[in-house]
Amino acid sequence: MLSLEEAQSRAQDLVSAARKAGADAADAIYACNASTNVSVRLGALEDVERSEGEEIGLRVFIGQRSASISASDMNPATLATLVDRAVAMAREAPEDPYAGLAPEDRLLKKRPPALDLTDEEEPEPAALRERAMIAEEAARSVPGITNSEGGGAANGRSQVALATSHGFAGAYAGTSHSTWASVLAGAGADMQRDHASHSVRHLEDLDDAEAVGIRAGQRAVARLNPVKVESGVMPVIFDPRIGSSLLGHLIGGMVGPAIARRSSFLLESLGEALFEAGVTIIDDPLLPRGMRSRPFDGEGLPVERRALIDQGVLTGWLMDSASARQLGLEPTGHASRGGSGAPGASITNVHMEAGAISPGDLMADVKRGIYVTELIGMGVNGVTGDYSRGAAGFLIENGAVAHAVSEITIASNLKAMFRALTPASDLHYRYAMNVPTIRVDGMTVAGG
Repeated sequence: MLSLEEAQSRAQDLVSAARKAGADAADAIYACNASTNVSVRLGALEDVERSEGEEIGLRVFIGQRSASISASDMNPATLATLVDRAVAMAREAPEDPYAGLAPEDRLLKKRPPALDLTDEEEPEPAALRERAMIAEEAARSVPGITNSEGGGAANGRSQVALATSHGFAGAYAGTSHSTWASVLAGAGADMQRDHASHSVRHLEDLDDAEAVGIRAGQRAVARLNPVKVESGVMPVIFDPRIGSSLLGHLIGGMVGPAIARRSSFLLESLGEALFEAGVTIIDDPLLPRGMRSRPFDGEGLPVERRALIDQGVLTGWLMDSASARQLGLEPTGHASRGGSGAPGASITNVHMEAGAISPGDLMADVKRGIYVTELIGMGVNGVTGDYSRGAAGFLIENGAVAHAVSEITIASNLKAMFRALTPASDLHYRYAMNVPTIRVDGMTVAGG
């Protein structure tokens, strides 16, 4: 793997070559990654996989015409051909009045912040195998577990370098460590499965493998013997591990390209109270050791912690430069860039701030409701906000979690769900998107 300086130079060299070939402006992004993944099943080694890859993407502009192209072959002759082809494509592309690099005066000028994203620990495959074995064995040891889909452990390292023709060059690296297990309980048609996993930047922050396995086993056993649910309108409580999907739908409606296309259910909601005043949602790209932390965005702009929802109010859109120009606004440092194509907009580490009451108190007055631990399917309309998804979890009766339930459907509209949402106090930072336990009143539940 290249050093950060070498990765940055590679991107800069490609931009320089594009300018010499006739491009008025250009940017390049270089990304590489290496990972080792060990999986086991039923106490035996199943697979050891090592993957390494690199890609470089070039975007060139000739006037208001642009083209993007990428390659995974870093041979100088291949890169020279890449440059010539990109310039030729741009000459034939249609004009786009919103195309262009990010505003030069907005570029990150100072040294990128240190975010502690890399770990010097790199476990050998034997250590990964041991961790995977421990996780699976712990899961299989839970009474009621009858089979296993396996356990695993992995570590990886990645680098990203970005360079533009108007003065930005930067690079950063990150590492990851993860453990998981997936097991089955019961038999035949009554069999249930569940899993558990944990991923972090630094090995010292990783959950104990045995704890991960036990969590997987307990979840699977808890799903046994599901009961039928009578259809009706009732409160639905989302477990933290799947409640973050509601944030995903919110963010999908906030990105600049969706607003510019007028294809978002939030079009008329800017500055309005979408949630109750106690709800605040934060995007924090500068979170130390965060799984999506980054020192700059996909166009070289500085990033900062920002409230997406502030005391219930939608504060603004998530903008890359092109969508900002189209809407007559300023980019917000949310550009996201892949190897090919123009930048889009995305978030980093997002969390909903904790509420004031415990999960137990959140459901204490629920005479009949659903506690959801799994969502199935993608029945969400990003234009209208209509929401309908398959679900599984537990029946809530008289304020307590009771029987397992499966093959149900929960439905509403996202705006109605946001207005009826109450967060509990149990926020923990375990993923890139984190929420506490969430209660949404007035959802329609259809039994299986």
